[in-house]
Amino acid sequence: MKLGVNVGYWGLGIGPQDQLEVVQEAERLGYDSVWAAEAYGSDAATVLAWLAAGTSRIKLGSAIFQMPGRTPALTAMTAATIDELSGGRMVLGIGSSGPQVAEGWHGQRFAHQLQRTREYVTVVRKALARDRLEFKGETLELPLPDGPGKALKLMINPVQERIPIFLAAIGPKNTALAGEIADGWLPTFFSPEYVADFRELLQEGADRAGRSLDGFEIAPTVQSYVSDDREAARNLMRPGLALYIGGMGSRKQNFYNNLVQRYGFEAAAQEVQNLYLEGKKTEAGEALPDELIDMITLCGPRGVVRERIEAFRDAGVGTLMVMPMAFGREDRIEQLRAVAELAA
Repeated sequence: MKLGVNVGYWGLGIGPQDQLEVVQEAERLGYDSVWAAEAYGSDAATVLAWLAAGTSRIKLGSAIFQMPGRTPALTAMTAATIDELSGGRMVLGIGSSGPQVAEGWHGQRFAHQLQRTREYVTVVRKALARDRLEFKGETLELPLPDGPGKALKLMINPVQERIPIFLAAIGPKNTALAGEIADGWLPTFFSPEYVADFRELLQEGADRAGRSLDGFEIAPTVQSYVSDDREAARNLMRPGLALYIGGMGSRKQNFYNNLVQRYGFEAAAQEVQNLYLEGKKTEAGEALPDELIDMITLCGPRGVVRERIEAFRDAGVGTLMVMPMAFGREDRIEQLRAVAELAA
C-alpha cells in the first residue's frame, strides 16, 4: 500500500510556502502522491502546478476536478499541461461534485449524473489520446451540429501514454460506474469493514464493461491525527466530519449522510444533520459516535493507528491518502512522519 497526502482546499490554514514545504517533506518521506481538492475557493489545477514546480518525484493528483466547472476538453487540456510540466506525474481525479455547488456555483444542472459522467470520461480519454473530438451522446455532442465547430484534437502530447483517471464516487451506482470506466476509485469516509460491499459494486461495473479489475486502485482520503490522547484526536475529526455529514447537501440529498446511514448509523446521521442545519455545528460534531470516527479516520495512539493502517491495507487499498488534521507546518510534518513510520 502506497501513501499519499491530501492537502485539501488551498488557502485554509497555513500559507502556500509552508504548504509546499510540507509536500516536499512528504516526498522525502517516500509518500507516493499529493492530492489537491476544490469546492468553491481555490482550484486544484493551479495548486498542482505550483507543487509540480517545487517537487521532482511525487505524483500529482486532483481530488477532485469538478466536472460541472470544466468541459471535458478543458479537463484534458489541464491534465495534459500538468503532466508535461511535471515530467509525467499527473493523476486525474474527477467527480460530479454535488447539486449545491454544481447549480449554485457553476450554474450547471445536476441531472443525469451517471450518463453524464460516463460520456465525460469517454471524451476526456479521446482528447488525451489526441483523437479528433467527434462524439454524440445523450449529454454531450462534439462538434455541435448546427454551427461552425470543427472536430479538433489536443495540440500537445502528455508525457504519459495514458494518464490514469480516478473517479470520485459515494453512492452505489456511481461506485459501480467507477469499476466500469475508471482506473481507480476515490472514496470518501471509506470503511475497511465494508470493503466487501464496495468490491461487489466495483465488480458489477467491471462485469458490465467486460473488463478486469487487475490494476484498479482504491484510494481513499482519510483524516488523521496520531496522539496518545485519543479523545483529543477524535475531537479534531469532528468539525470536518460534521460539515460533510450534516451540512454538505440538503435534507433531501446529502451523499455523505446517506453513506453513514448505510454503515448502520441512521439515527446519528439524522441527528448530526438536524443539528448542523439548525446552525448548531459544535453540537453536531459532538453527536458523532466514537465508533464511526474510529471506523473512517486514523486517530489516537500509535498502536491504534497502526492497527487501522493494517485494516486499510488488508482491505486492498492501493493508496492511502492521509489528511493530517494539524494546523501548522511542523505539526503537519510530524503527523506525516508518524503515519509513514507506522505504515512501514
